[in-house]
Amino acid sequence: MGGATSGRPRALRWLASGRRLRATGRGVRPRRPVRPGPLHPDHDPDDRPRGPEGPQGVLVVPRLRHPGDESGRARSDLREYQSPAPCHRGRTGQRQRGRRDAVRGQGLPRQHADRLGACRRLDGRPAGQPPEHRRGDRPRDRGAVQAAGRDRARPARTDRTVVGSGASETRHARQIQDPEEGTTVVRQWRVEVFNRPGFADVQGAHVLSDIRELGISAVEAVQSARVFLIEADCEPAFAERVARELLADPVCDQYYLGRSGPPAGLAKATLIEVHLKSGVSDPVAESVMTAIADMGVRPDSVRTARKYILLGEIKPSQIDTIARKVLANDVIEDVILGDQAEPPSPHLKPYELNISSWPIRDLDDAGLQALSKEKDLFLNVVEMRTIQDYYRRLGREPTDVELETLAQTWSEHCVHKTLRSAVDMTADGRPVHFENLLKETVFRATQQLNKDWCLSVFADNAGVVEFDEESAVCFKVETHNHPSALDPYGGAATGIGGVIRDPMGTGLGARPIANTDIFCFGTPDKSLDEVPKGVLHPRRIMKGVVAGVRDYGNRMGIPTVNGAIYFDDRYIANPLVYCGNIGIMDRTKIAKNQQSGQLIMVVGGRTGRDGIHGATFSSGQMTHEYETIFSHAVQIGNAITEKKMLDVLVQANEAGLYEAITDCGAGGLSSAVGEMAKDLGAEIDLEKVPLKYAGLGYTEIWISEAQERMVIAVKPENLEAIQRVFAGENVEATVIGQFTNDKKLRLRYNGHQVGELDMDFLHDGVPKYRRQAVWERPKLSEPVLSEKDNYNDDLLRILSSCNVASKEWVIRQYDHEVQGGSVVKPLVGVANDGPSDAAVIQPKLDSPRGLAISCGMNPLYGDIDPYWMALAGIDEAVRNLICVGGRVDRIALLDNFCWADCNRPEILGTLVRAAQACYDGAMAYGAPFISGKDSLHNEFVCEDGTVIRIPPTLLISAMSLVDDIDKCVTMDLKKPGHLLFVVGRTNNELGGSHYYKVSRASCPRSEGGTPSTRRGQDARDTLGANVPRLDLDLGPRLARTLAGAIAEGLVASCHDCSEGGLAVALAEMAFAGGLGVEADLRALPRSRDCVRADA
Repeated sequence: MGGATSGRPRALRWLASGRRLRATGRGVRPRRPVRPGPLHPDHDPDDRPRGPEGPQGVLVVPRLRHPGDESGRARSDLREYQSPAPCHRGRTGQRQRGRRDAVRGQGLPRQHADRLGACRRLDGRPAGQPPEHRRGDRPRDRGAVQAAGRDRARPARTDRTVVGSGASETRHARQIQDPEEGTTVVRQWRVEVFNRPGFADVQGAHVLSDIRELGISAVEAVQSARVFLIEADCEPAFAERVARELLADPVCDQYYLGRSGPPAGLAKATLIEVHLKSGVSDPVAESVMTAIADMGVRPDSVRTARKYILLGEIKPSQIDTIARKVLANDVIEDVILGDQAEPPSPHLKPYELNISSWPIRDLDDAGLQALSKEKDLFLNVVEMRTIQDYYRRLGREPTDVELETLAQTWSEHCVHKTLRSAVDMTADGRPVHFENLLKETVFRATQQLNKDWCLSVFADNAGVVEFDEESAVCFKVETHNHPSALDPYGGAATGIGGVIRDPMGTGLGARPIANTDIFCFGTPDKSLDEVPKGVLHPRRIMKGVVAGVRDYGNRMGIPTVNGAIYFDDRYIANPLVYCGNIGIMDRTKIAKNQQSGQLIMVVGGRTGRDGIHGATFSSGQMTHEYETIFSHAVQIGNAITEKKMLDVLVQANEAGLYEAITDCGAGGLSSAVGEMAKDLGAEIDLEKVPLKYAGLGYTEIWISEAQERMVIAVKPENLEAIQRVFAGENVEATVIGQFTNDKKLRLRYNGHQVGELDMDFLHDGVPKYRRQAVWERPKLSEPVLSEKDNYNDDLLRILSSCNVASKEWVIRQYDHEVQGGSVVKPLVGVANDGPSDAAVIQPKLDSPRGLAISCGMNPLYGDIDPYWMALAGIDEAVRNLICVGGRVDRIALLDNFCWADCNRPEILGTLVRAAQACYDGAMAYGAPFISGKDSLHNEFVCEDGTVIRIPPTLLISAMSLVDDIDKCVTMDLKKPGHLLFVVGRTNNELGGSHYYKVSRASCPRSEGGTPSTRRGQDARDTLGANVPRLDLDLGPRLARTLAGAIAEGLVASCHDCSEGGLAVALAEMAFAGGLGVEADLRALPRSRDCVRADA
């Protein structure tokens, strides 16, 4: 139908005349063809279109064979166009200007440069002024100390008193006192670390930019500093050494012992400090504590904070807005204003045992429901009645830890009550019945396909399939939605950290080899008044989530190879954060073997209050008050702790020192021990669990979701050997109990029994439900759009829309080269900026066999019919795998359902439709589901009672074997003269398309109603009715035929038609290859009713 043209096109010109559409390229290709303004905080383009737009559509460029052309040519093309070098096009001038600005004062206005570099020292000398000193001079006894590199300043200031907490500061150290006794406990050293003048204060510049986005212009400049509060019994010389050698970079940092004053100058300065709340994990502080101990002094505690100096005449109301919207997250952080206030002492009272019982046996339904709400159990009346009957039979009241354990185990997050329930549905007037929705749809397809290469499915932390004769690979995708809404950075970081532990806890443990991440956000260009109370701005959520996954994944040394980002206003209060991990393991170590008498050990990180009620919280509906009520439900992760734990577990696994393993995820020890001991029983001594700090009660220890912890089963004879292995890597491993054979869970604290539950009731006692569902096809129509002679503007609007525009600014933050196994990378093409259809990795570097990884998702289709949305997701994921060379007969699928409250019959009906499609699609492609997860309460109740519901969102993840990585194909056009073929048929199916979506701006606006209802009506009017429908016969045949052609080396380039359809697919192939495209749509295979040029 067309071909690639020589030259680098400045743009693609789309000319329409009747049924003929022609695209040509002329001129020189620009470095950045599309610049979508609102998506990236720095207005960079981005790059990752996802989701099908017209099923079965694939663009193929056949390989032109010449005499002597061998199959190895495919690999040579791949190497030529997939250089791993990062792309920094067009940034040289920008970086040079940035360095010049930095010299003037952190890239801020020239008139403030001196103020930023002149933060007043405690001895009165400007920070930038070098002190007089001689080699070997020691600091005098009193005053603050500033050092540059290894040179020490000579302070000239006397002691001063710091107001707050009854503490005095001598030689720069506060005397911390016991809150009850009033006696001195230990000195607290305060270290502040600033950028040197002449070095860019990147954090300060970002803060200033965010403040300007709020519309606040009174802030003229911002300076940031890192603050360390170190409690240690040491001399001032050692404290200075810690500051100089550990905390400050001698090249670009300057430090202070004590508290620095406000900057000199005429402008008014506002000092704001941000501290973590008590009980919130502080990974940086943990690392500093370890480093100081290595230097010879073991500190009692270390805390970190951030200090900001804002210059300008700022109103008190503006200070509050800046603190809440930019500087701090109220969920996990406290704000302290002024230069004298100090945070409270971190010392907590030791816990005193007080066994608490919660009376339940005599409560009526209203009392049961009130107890569930008061204690944040998220159990309904039926479940509370079931628990009440159980304790009536026992003749006693439950303890607090018993009810918390039942609530966690019976939560939607852990037991999947909705998908496992019976459903009676009326679909378009016809009755449909299921006794177990999950087993009769998703799992039924896997059972009927019965693939011998599926080694463990729906039975462990991740699904396991065969890789080769010696090895297996496992894949798991989780969601971390509610925590990411409250604390985007911490929620997303622990999301990727938690899913990494799933393969680590599968069988006897797998080694993680790849990460995936898919995000759904609200539109990032919203104004502040459009964001509901209790909700962070979508831009802040987006930046925090991206940074959280980046920091955790990169520090773990695991490549992030595949992902997507999707934007829709309905995700504004409930962002979706899907994180996945793939691991490789020995095929002989897929089964666990815990037995009675074996020891239960907790390994890795320590336990704190973070994450309490995370499992139950994620099973409920969010409201505008949750940011304060459930601040404790947010976990904070430490990737370095998990990395050390991973490395030592690999050693222990290879040595055969443990018999079973699982991770502490949702529910913490309650979930991990409860699941491992389900068929046995267990006795746990909770006081033996290592704690981050004093003061935790036995219930908090048991249900805490503190991160970086695993539970292992160890034979007593292997205890000494495994402790030696863990001690060698400085990873804690503690015996907390043992497995029994009486199917009882017994919890003790200092010899006192605080809980006892029957395993059968704990795991099988949850009531079975029969739910009602209804599905009615929405009454929709196709929008009336006039035909045009020129579609240039439409194409540019689609290419620059948030969902289609480049995601390169995100992808470049992730390390996809670590471990050295990347074959087809997330970005491909001559400039490494084209969106790859799927990733291919080489799990074993000495084997030519590879693994292809992809995903598919398009929530807009679900607004028309969730059945076709689910099938389109499966088809998209499969086509992506085929496009890079994956085997069609070795595809494994994963499902992740994110829905609104399925207690409403009309919403449950959409879930049933999608589940039915999962069965049909898996059977059609012969691709079994091996794992899955659901999150079914993604709603937000605004202050005025308005409910924001996410659209039905089904993520399909897929992986397939690649027999020979040298035969992989990428999507970029390779050479002028290559022919273009469209494989598949184009139908009149534009419903839910991005073409219709971007056409809203040119449609007549609705009249009447509120702005939000008008926007909703406008969206419905341009949604369309003809959703793309997968042909369950043609789709699999197309996949098999195309996979065969790629295996034979007949295809040079291949790209699926997804969001934006053929127009975007052609544009992306041309951009990535640096070539032009000429296409004649008259030759396009299409249905008879597909007559318009824009169809």
